[in-house]
Amino acid sequence: MTSNKNDNRADDLKRALLAIRQLREKVTQLESQAAEPVAIVGQSCRLPGGADTPEKLWELLQQGADATCEVPKERWDADAIYNPDPEAVGGAYVKRGGFLREPVDEFDPGFFGISPREASAMDPMHRLLLELAWEALEDAGIPPFGLEESLTGVFVGMSVSDYDVIQQGTGLSNIHSYRGTGTIASIAAGRISHFLGLQGPNFPVDTACSSGLVALVLAVEQLRQKKCNLALVGAANMMLSPEATIFLCRM
Repeated sequence: MTSNKNDNRADDLKRALLAIRQLREKVTQLESQAAEPVAIVGQSCRLPGGADTPEKLWELLQQGADATCEVPKERWDADAIYNPDPEAVGGAYVKRGGFLREPVDEFDPGFFGISPREASAMDPMHRLLLELAWEALEDAGIPPFGLEESLTGVFVGMSVSDYDVIQQGTGLSNIHSYRGTGTIASIAAGRISHFLGLQGPNFPVDTACSSGLVALVLAVEQLRQKKCNLALVGAANMMLSPEATIFLCRM
């Protein structure tokens, strides 16, 4: 009986040591993944101040230039709602903001296989994300359609949709299937994966002003966990109507 007990204890110790060794190997593997560097291989952007390429953005930063401007007339009439009194109801005490210089309604739907009717219902942010995803891949020297069925992830930071507010003003009779898909953040991310035929993780991220940064952090985590081997990370925000500005002034 003593011999059998000793044998059982020895077997238990062997199993325990094997389990510890396996756990140590797993910890080492995870630590290695956590420290593995991630490379940015391509970039694209559309930012206020005429920064429509990464090079122009760098020049803007080096110059310390003011990228804000008066609210463009095609967005809304800033003079009509301007009121210097912060307590004024229905008014805004600002007339300037960070706006893109180029028209936001210019888009080539045919290039992306999108019908004119669907394109007109798409939030300009959705359109811009498609264009910039393509540009970023070109900048990286990666043929976009060469990624079909690849484990490429898409991570998109978005919060509010002023375009949804604008379309709501057109009335209930103008609601059609593209009204919803054109403004929902999950569709903005999903459309990129669908167009390029990507099979990696797809995440819309809404954490308000930090959405883009959180999308980037999430993408790095997914890369290091081998959930994807390439990631398209982006964020979009456009001020198309005055509601959000009035809301923030009231805050």
